[in-house]
Amino acid sequence: MTVADIRPTSFSAPPKTDIPRVDVLGVGVSAINLDDAVSTIRTWVAGGRRSYVCVTGVHGVMESQDDPALRDIHNRAGLVTPDGMPLVWLLKHAGHRGADRVYGPDLMAAVFADTDTGDGPAHFLYGSTPEVLERLSRNLQARFPGCRIAGTFSPPFRPLTDAEEAEVAARINASGAGIVWVGLSTPKQERWMAAHRPHLTAPVLVGVGAAFDFHAGLKRQAPRVIQRSGFEWLFRLATEPRRLWRRYATNNPRFVVRIAGQLLRRPRPPAA
Repeated sequence: MTVADIRPTSFSAPPKTDIPRVDVLGVGVSAINLDDAVSTIRTWVAGGRRSYVCVTGVHGVMESQDDPALRDIHNRAGLVTPDGMPLVWLLKHAGHRGADRVYGPDLMAAVFADTDTGDGPAHFLYGSTPEVLERLSRNLQARFPGCRIAGTFSPPFRPLTDAEEAEVAARINASGAGIVWVGLSTPKQERWMAAHRPHLTAPVLVGVGAAFDFHAGLKRQAPRVIQRSGFEWLFRLATEPRRLWRRYATNNPRFVVRIAGQLLRRPRPPAA
């Protein structure tokens, strides 16, 4: 496998589903809720249909505004789940009343619960540091004892060589995992999933970002009432100001202005 083999345009079209999408500034966001997302992933694993899931909020949508390749990666995903209340509100505004937030940590926990049967698909954890992966694995096994974690890998903080990329793909394939969880943050995890999708036998890849740190017990999640309010970004900014201030100061105002323009141009459809 060479660098030329690992590119976002080398994967096949996503599996066809009955889940509609809503155009949010050029990104097709799936009109879905947590139960639907878990059911879809279960179906893909059972049928061996290879795809990947982008768990996307305002940050992912706005990163896609300046990066057509990233927007294409989102739109080729089997699912683009609404990981943020602004996207949920837009889905409901478009007539999809059953849509709800599919938050990365919640999705990860729900899929682990769904596969906590003793004979469900194995999981592989890719991303973060060895210390985080060790704590994450221990916490998940304690919470879901019927699940099997087939392997973990913490990539170095540098681009991997062609030989290393091939070795990682072979390691994941040899593990027999049915679901690969990718915790690299946006947009790294989306690019990784798109680039590696053709080379991995696991049916499902899911990019869940900070879910690794949350389930490892290293970061605090916002209280549920704040998550549902649309102001979770403010909670996260207060807990990680140095890392997040530029993202929110840039993306949030741009999102509001561009969405206002999109809504003014598009009539509201009747309720589904």
